[in-house]
Amino acid sequence: MTTPLLIEDHDDRVVLRLNRPEARNAIDLAMVEAMHDACADLERSLKIALIVGSGGTFAAGADIAQLRERRRDDALRGINSGIFDRIHRLPMPVIALIDGYALGGGAELAYACDFRIGTPTAKIGSPEAGLGILAAAGANWRLRELVGEPLAKEILLAGRILGADEAVSANLLTEVVPVDDLEAAGHRLADRIAGQGPLAVRLTKQLFHAPRDAHPLIDDIAQAVLFETEEKFDRMTAFLDRKEKR
Repeated sequence: MTTPLLIEDHDDRVVLRLNRPEARNAIDLAMVEAMHDACADLERSLKIALIVGSGGTFAAGADIAQLRERRRDDALRGINSGIFDRIHRLPMPVIALIDGYALGGGAELAYACDFRIGTPTAKIGSPEAGLGILAAAGANWRLRELVGEPLAKEILLAGRILGADEAVSANLLTEVVPVDDLEAAGHRLADRIAGQGPLAVRLTKQLFHAPRDAHPLIDDIAQAVLFETEEKFDRMTAFLDRKEKR
């Protein structure tokens, strides 16, 4: 049996490779369960995550054969929404590397990530309404935050699919790179993140997604924690030393 998720573990990051190329990486229950296991490790290890598809596709959607058989109680279990929310809440940043289709559940997985890098063949959209359902695993509210209400409504209500250039213009993709450079581009971004203070990155991500009325109190508390760390003293001392040597 094919492993639905391949995991490549590095010192400060993990590459999660969606591995159902015969089904264009359609997200089925086995892949969801594998992603939960990966998230449990990432919650403990506090590593950056990169998510990429195999076979020239990020993820063409949820597995329609399984989705067709799901009923009310399955929807209320939040099978896909639960894992995408868990990915969104991972302590360290998550980078989606999108080649080819990221549709339906595949798009919602990408929307849940902190960054999205694509290739010229990237196609991103949420065509659930055409199947008689709605984008209930995050797109129905995340997409508005990412691209604004008018475009989000066109994607959700009229089935518009964005190409790579349109996605960059809408700030849905941070950049477009040749397919041969996709994973390298993801690692370059991960390198930049890894060069920051790990706890500062972790707390900044958490505060960024906190409710508006929680600020500025939680910012002050988080800053108080960081002010007491050796990391802060070491990095500021190194900065001042470099400045004196100029």
